[in-house]
Amino acid sequence: MDSRQIAQSRPWLAVGQEITEVLGRIDADAFAWLVQAFDDPDQRWFFSGQGRSGLVAQMGAMRFMHLGRTVHFVGEVSAPSIREGDALLIISGSGETPVSTGFARIAKAEGAKVVTLTHQPAGTLAGIADVTLHVPVEGSKQFGGSLFEQSCLILLDSIVLFMAQQIPDAHRLMLHRHTNLQ
Repeated sequence: MDSRQIAQSRPWLAVGQEITEVLGRIDADAFAWLVQAFDDPDQRWFFSGQGRSGLVAQMGAMRFMHLGRTVHFVGEVSAPSIREGDALLIISGSGETPVSTGFARIAKAEGAKVVTLTHQPAGTLAGIADVTLHVPVEGSKQFGGSLFEQSCLILLDSIVLFMAQQIPDAHRLMLHRHTNLQ
């Protein structure tokens, strides 16, 4: 069955196939640099993204919080000012979103590390960032930027999985940190 037939009869398989293809094209060295960016367990992290990329960034921030990291989402009322020694992770498909590039410039000016996930490795944001992970989503049949957002979440989850494997009893600790005010 060709991909067009799969997309019509079983669209969930077509989505899964696209995600698998993108993840297969991720540069392993670039991913290792991304993982290494999270080495310091005491470093404060700020996550950001606009629109649906922002929703992915929020999910990623929560997962890192569950690991015991100090994490903030940019724009929330409880987020402190970014400072030297902190780090900012920005998810931006275009790598050109004015708000995101502005945040990156502010973070750099304050002495913070900037990390980005983007599908434009030669974009403005990648030029500012200390670490860039190219998420190669060209040619997707999905609506809008869905493949980019799905792939970014899986990549962040992959980092969390790697980090959790280094923490004894990580699952129990995550349950302890999970919200109980619902």
